[in-house]
Amino acid sequence: MRARIMILLAASTFLLISTNIKAADIEAGKTKSQTCIACHGVEGVSSNSLWPNLKGQQKGYLAKQIKAFKSGSRKDPLMSSMVTALTGDDIENLAAYYSSLK
Repeated sequence: MRARIMILLAASTFLLISTNIKAADIEAGKTKSQTCIACHGVEGVSSNSLWPNLKGQQKGYLAKQIKAFKSGSRKDPLMSSMVTALTGDDIENLAAYYSSLK
C-alpha cells in the first residue's frame, strides 16, 4: 500500500511539473532568425568561414552558446550586440529552429 502511494505521489508531481514546461516555438525562432541570416545564411549555413553553420546543431548547444554571448562569458563584439535584446524564450526558440533544420 505504501509503495502505491509513493508511486501515485511521484506520478502526480511529474504531471504537475511537466504541464508547466513550455515547449520552444520553432516558427517564432524562424521569425527571430531574420537578423541571423546576414552572417549565418538563410538556412543556417554560412557562406563565410568566419561564422559557423547553425543548421542541425544540437538545441542545447546553441542555447548555451547564445546565453554565453549574452552573459559575456563568451566574447565576440558582433554576437554580443546581436543577443543583447534576446529573451530566454527567444533563445530557446532560435535554438529549436536551427536544430530542427536537417
